[in-house]
Amino acid sequence: MDETDDYLVVDKPPFLQAHPSKPSDLRTLWDGLKDLLAYELVNGGQVSLVNRLDRETSGLMLVAKTRKAAREFGIRMEKRRIEKAYLAIVWGWPEADKWTVDAPILRQGEVRESPIHLKQTVHADGVGAVTRFRVVERVRREASAGEGFSVIEALPATGRMHQLRVHLAHSGHPIVGDKIYGPDEQCYLEFIETGWNESLAERLLLPRHALHASRLHIPDLPRTWEAPLPEDLRAFLRASSANLLFPL
Repeated sequence: MDETDDYLVVDKPPFLQAHPSKPSDLRTLWDGLKDLLAYELVNGGQVSLVNRLDRETSGLMLVAKTRKAAREFGIRMEKRRIEKAYLAIVWGWPEADKWTVDAPILRQGEVRESPIHLKQTVHADGVGAVTRFRVVERVRREASAGEGFSVIEALPATGRMHQLRVHLAHSGHPIVGDKIYGPDEQCYLEFIETGWNESLAERLLLPRHALHASRLHIPDLPRTWEAPLPEDLRAFLRASSANLLFPL
């Protein structure tokens, strides 16, 4: 989407792992970037992912191409001088058009039994986490018997693991397609055992959580990058009878 001598901005598709987490034959975004920036790497450059996205999350990622840029972007991240915005499709219609969740998060297994090791939860003993939410659109999908869904803009003030997914579920509006924080955490366990199947499709509606990193803004550059909703999420919304704000 954008490139300078110091950085690269990419729009990551869903289902692409950003960085290798263990030995595997599956290619990652990082592998692709190493190939793309082979000349820079030979001449002293590097590939540093400034912000990370889950495998299922689509959207904008900032990549530093030099050691200096990686250090400067790292400082900006620590001081919260890189602003991020996400779009999510959630179950239901929130009562308020805008709200803020200020709720600490920790790994669920630290406070109670959890069949999913990585699952996070809101708990008073957790690390502080704050997210601002705004309803962008309220829709009813004819394909789901007129059930209500909402397009939500999420603005995280902190960057905890699974923060947006946890805070939306805590608000009573989990993200469509979320196997861990959606209608039943057993969906995740079933998916691990069997892969995607018809039963999961009926309960989750989408094969991935409907979360997209839509905007990055660095005030002191100043630069802003935006990425529209990807085709799979736009296709989900096309089934709506509402007049959507998004070009579908």
